[in-house]
Amino acid sequence: MADISPARIWVMRAAFPGLALVIMFFHLLPLDTLPPRWAPPDLLLALVMAWAVRRPDYVPTLSIALTFLMADLLFQRPPGLMAFLVVLACSFLKSQVQPHRETAFVGEWITVAVAVTAVTLLNRLILAVLGVVQPSLGLILIQMVATLLIYPLVAVTSQSLLGVRKLSPAEAEALGSR
Repeated sequence: MADISPARIWVMRAAFPGLALVIMFFHLLPLDTLPPRWAPPDLLLALVMAWAVRRPDYVPTLSIALTFLMADLLFQRPPGLMAFLVVLACSFLKSQVQPHRETAFVGEWITVAVAVTAVTLLNRLILAVLGVVQPSLGLILIQMVATLLIYPLVAVTSQSLLGVRKLSPAEAEALGSR
């Protein structure tokens, strides 16, 4: 049973930026000096999508925006573009959450796949229109597919280790009545 106490919600709201910082730290470590032949999955995107689908109250929009703006700056991406697209995608995912109906994991995964694909393609399209130099399309598609393939592992890890579970209908009703 998920805990819906205000203290737990605030702890998890603070845990999300903390986990994001850990992911960014390991992403920035210079472990290999050769250019990569493949793009690793975007763990930060998978994490925020998993949390937005399972517990939207743990990832407020401002937290998502600030976290991804910081990631844009650290990863030397155009500032604010990925943050804007991820906020839109998470808002879409949060609107799809139906607290009174349990959905199967495959349905959740398909919804997340649509959101990740939209973020990837819109990012690529906007950068192309603005004339920004981009990595090859193959690398972008590899990263998108890798992110979609790692999503179940991120969701299971979030659920088992961090307790980010979907709310039961009774808990959703109690949370909504506050």
